[in-house]
Amino acid sequence: MRLNKIKQLWREGQPATAGWLSTGNTFLAEIMAHAGFDAVIIDMQHGMGLSPEKAIQCMQAISTTDTVPVVRMSWNDPKDIQFVLDAGAYGVIVPLVNTKAETELAVGAAKYPPIGFRSIGPNRARLYGGPDYVQHANDETFVLVMIETMEAVNNLEEIASVPGLDGFYVGPGDLAVSLGLTPGPDARRDPRHAEACQRVVDVARAHGLIPCHHGSGPEEAADRFAQGFMMCQIGSDSGMVANASADALKTLTNLRA
Repeated sequence: MRLNKIKQLWREGQPATAGWLSTGNTFLAEIMAHAGFDAVIIDMQHGMGLSPEKAIQCMQAISTTDTVPVVRMSWNDPKDIQFVLDAGAYGVIVPLVNTKAETELAVGAAKYPPIGFRSIGPNRARLYGGPDYVQHANDETFVLVMIETMEAVNNLEEIASVPGLDGFYVGPGDLAVSLGLTPGPDARRDPRHAEACQRVVDVARAHGLIPCHHGSGPEEAADRFAQGFMMCQIGSDSGMVANASADALKTLTNLRA
C-alpha cells in the first residue's frame, strides 16, 4: 500500500503543513497540491457546494502529486466517512465530536474490523493506495476528531481512550463561541482559549495521539508547531485568492499615486 506521507512525518516527529480547499474547484486543488503542501484538506463542511462527488474529483486532482488528500467531513456520518475513504481519502477530520460515544462512531466508520465497522469496498482507494489496501488501511489512513467545544475539552481523556483514534484537530472558532468569545485573534489570546488548546496538546501526548490545529496562517502555524501541534493549515484557496487580489490592487493604487 502507498505510504501515508503525513503519518510518516508524524512517526518522525515532524509536523505537517496543509492547504485548505473550500471551493471544490479541481484546478485549484491541483495547483495547491503542486505547490508542495504535505496535505490538502477538502472542506465538505463549510466548502462552497462541496458535495461528495466534488470531493472525489478534487482527490483525483490532488493525486497527480505526492500531496496527501484529506477530507474534513460535513458531519459525523458513517456513510459519508466510508464514502470518501473508499474514494481515496487518506485522512478524515470529523467535526463537533464531544463525547466518547461520538468518537467511537467516527472511528468505527473509518477503520476496518476488528477496530471498527467500516465495510470493505475500497473502489478508487485500491487504485490510489494499491491492491493490498484493505490489509494496511487501518495503519496508513487516519481519523482526527475536531475539538470545538468546552464539552469536548472536558471529555478529552475519555475521547482519547477510544482505540483506533489517531488524534485531535482544534477548531478555534467554535471553541471561542463555546467560551462566549467572538472568534478571531482576540479570542485566541484569551487565557481560557489558550488553556483549552494547551490541554489538547497535553492529553494527546499523554495518550500517544496527534494534536492538530486549524491555525490562521503561516505565522500562527509556526507558533502552534512550537507548542507541539503536528498539523496546521496555512491558507485556503479562497483566502489566498482574495488576499493576493487585494494586495495587487493596493500595489497598483500606490504606484499610481
